[in-house]
Amino acid sequence: MNQRYANSPQEVAKMNTEEIRNNFLIEDLMQNDKFSFTYSHYDRAIVGSVVPVSKVLELPNFDNLRSEYFLERRELGIINIGGDGEVVADGVSFGVKKLDAVYVGMGTKSVTFKSISKDKPAKFYLFSTPAHQTYPSALIKREEAAPVNIGSKETANERSIYKYIYLQGKRSCQLVMGLTLLHPGSVWNTMPSHTHDRRMEAYFYFDLPSDQVVFHYMGQPQETRHLVVQSEQAIISPPWSIHSGCGTSNYGFIWAMAGENQDYADMDPVQVKELR
Repeated sequence: MNQRYANSPQEVAKMNTEEIRNNFLIEDLMQNDKFSFTYSHYDRAIVGSVVPVSKVLELPNFDNLRSEYFLERRELGIINIGGDGEVVADGVSFGVKKLDAVYVGMGTKSVTFKSISKDKPAKFYLFSTPAHQTYPSALIKREEAAPVNIGSKETANERSIYKYIYLQGKRSCQLVMGLTLLHPGSVWNTMPSHTHDRRMEAYFYFDLPSDQVVFHYMGQPQETRHLVVQSEQAIISPPWSIHSGCGTSNYGFIWAMAGENQDYADMDPVQVKELR
């Protein structure tokens, strides 16, 4: 498991492109028959993935966690961006289609991942946070997460937001997770920008054509930086940072948060004209 440490706004303001990418961009996700994990010291969130192609893969444990098993003191959110798959949590099976989610509660000892077809494998994006209370594991179907449509064609940010794990949906200890799909012709996400100093966030971009990219904007509102991101890569966003992006085509992204509260609306908005 890789580790990423926390950085102050003053430190990030002085970073060059390579340093920013090394600290905040996760490039090694969605590898066949392999787990990939990055442990962030922002709210001790873990960003990961697994693509089971030729075999069933079981969630491993890591020395970093100093625990008997991965979810001894943690909970886990899973969203599938690939073909049909199956997640089994302590013997309970969940059939997971594209853009379905699974929540796995603290104390679950065994979690396995399987693709129904190796020709079109499931691609599981994983996000884990510390937990102090157990909530039951559950499948959340895409159609159950009724989308909220926001933005407009005129500002190129027409998009649908699907909320899976949050206060008014599937309850968790502190994990909040969902996804956003940009409509054709729209490219801007999370604009106008905001920060939420009480929660870190991670963005995972997907369904972006291989010859297209997203310009992800981060940093303090008056001290912004950008990262060029390809499909199936993730960004770690500090609590003090904005997190907005503009793609060279439409795309989707999974957002996941950890921190002091689970109030989705707890944001500190930033007007476009105030950005620097």
